Amino acid sequence: MNRTIPCLAAALVACTPPAGPPADPEQQEPAATTNRIDIPATVRSNLGITFAKVEARRVAQTIRVPGAFELRPLARHEYRMALPGRVELLVDQYDTVESGQPLFRFQSPAWPELLHEIIVGEQEIETALAKIELANAKTVEAERKLALVRGRIEGLTRADFKDADLEAQAAELEASLPRLGAELRLSETGLSNARRTREHALHRAATAAAIPDGQLEEEVEGGVPRYATIDWIDVRATKSGIVERLAVTDGAFVEPPTIVLSIVDPDEVRFRALALQADLRELSGAAEARIVPPRSSGVKIGEGVDASLMLGLEAHPEERTLTLLATPRASAPWIRPGVSAFLEVVVDSTAAPALAVPRSAIVQDGLSHVFFRRDPKDPNRAIRVEADMGVSDGRWVVLESGVVRGDEVVLDGAYELKLATVQSGLGPRTGHVHADGTSHGAH
Repeated sequence: MNRTIPCLAAALVACTPPAGPPADPEQQEPAATTNRIDIPATVRSNLGITFAKVEARRVAQTIRVPGAFELRPLARHEYRMALPGRVELLVDQYDTVESGQPLFRFQSPAWPELLHEIIVGEQEIETALAKIELANAKTVEAERKLALVRGRIEGLTRADFKDADLEAQAAELEASLPRLGAELRLSETGLSNARRTREHALHRAATAAAIPDGQLEEEVEGGVPRYATIDWIDVRATKSGIVERLAVTDGAFVEPPTIVLSIVDPDEVRFRALALQADLRELSGAAEARIVPPRSSGVKIGEGVDASLMLGLEAHPEERTLTLLATPRASAPWIRPGVSAFLEVVVDSTAAPALAVPRSAIVQDGLSHVFFRRDPKDPNRAIRVEADMGVSDGRWVVLESGVVRGDEVVLDGAYELKLATVQSGLGPRTGHVHADGTSHGAH
């Protein structure tokens, strides 16, 4: 037992009369019973006493269900190998990374093959351009020859002379024009195919290197394209987050599409809870909720975050439960994937709230329950009050009397104060005590 309690019981008597000359034992009257106990700063520090405010809450209209935080489906991003190659990791597990930061790099024997496809495409483009130029030249040459021959035939016709060879030559040249036109169109088709081949190879290389096509082919120092200068391919983060896991070891040779590492955004979380199917009717119209952490040191009893609520698709017929999904609207240190908490849903917002205190502020004393209200007139005193309890949801309990809104009650340390009052006889043995400190005997 805490050694402070006997000292507290012996020393913290609220209404002790001042010292004076000893009185006749037969004439001495017993000290008046009081329900007040001194809690100076030293006592509050030694006992770890904390306080909670009396709040107006809709306890009877609130459904509390347990659950836990989990990552949203889009919170995780995986980085995989696009080409076979040897991996060099540039980050470690649980490192915080920013968007654009290098995560790992790899050297692939397939990369030169992609570059070769680009070069072949460029060569085919050059070849197709030369064929088009040649086809155009042939067509122009044939058209000019045809024009000259026709001019000579017209001149001989005016002289009333015909040349069968010239007419045959003109007919041959005229017949060659469709063939030359087809050769030109074939060369243009070859150019189009060569360009598509190069674009496809360039796109594959850009995808493997995670670099936009335009940046990959832009010229760098020396007038060479960027892709020609790449030996190791750097893979960069597309968004900020934390490295969740490393799936391969440093220096391993990995085949595509093996995952190398994954990054998660710890702020992209939601809360999953299981409610009773019997509450489905009340929960169907609810769109707002509040997520509260479990009772623990360092977390205030009234702490929580508002959240938007939706009913999940899953229901469990054996357990008679259904899934609730809540998205928090703010962040808090206790909001992390895997952390347990509670979801509070007010199913009737039209009901009048009632004064409530944390259930842990009320301790049992024999057949009754008591709590300690901080004296509004003297913050260094607490008033022992018998609890007139109403409905409770396990975390909060309604008090039908004894407190007003804005009062403070002892939260941590209430049990120690109860022991001190029992051992010192500060609590009344009969009758009952009001919140203002007055005591009445048994009726």
